[in-house]
Amino acid sequence: MGTKGTPMLDSLGHQSPPVDLRTLSGTATLGLAPRPESVRRARDFTRSTLHGWRLPEQFDAVALVVSELVTNAVRHGVGVRPTTFDEEGNAYDGGGGRSAVELELMRCSGRLICAVQDPSTAAPRVGEMDGVAESGRGLHLVECFSDGWGWRALAGERRGKVVWAVFRTGA
Repeated sequence: MGTKGTPMLDSLGHQSPPVDLRTLSGTATLGLAPRPESVRRARDFTRSTLHGWRLPEQFDAVALVVSELVTNAVRHGVGVRPTTFDEEGNAYDGGGGRSAVELELMRCSGRLICAVQDPSTAAPRVGEMDGVAESGRGLHLVECFSDGWGWRALAGERRGKVVWAVFRTGA
């Protein structure tokens, strides 16, 4: 967990969220293990980050979107990979590289961005709305509770994709 480094959306070009990343006023990053309990850890991290940024009123919508994006990354974006942890409990692949799933929260002028990176290059798919199905509604919820969302394949040394959602903060 930390605020060091370059935000993962810096190099995404025209398909990145509709914000000016030059107005970035804060970032917080959390590496996550490809396990179901990582969803709760991501929500807890989101709560403490938003509280620190004095944006607690954003928590309900952002936490729901974070839960959906991290769940999708853990269920669909990560194959079987060895995972190790650093002294802060952040997950990294067994080769000492970046975590299998990474959550990044970014605060820009009037916007909050939540981005989840995973190693898969498969495009996220909006499932069919089926009132009795137990899954398939995740990206519909992301669309309803955020002010916009999208995804982009990562380039260069970073493989996989990042799925992002943007929220207006009114700040």
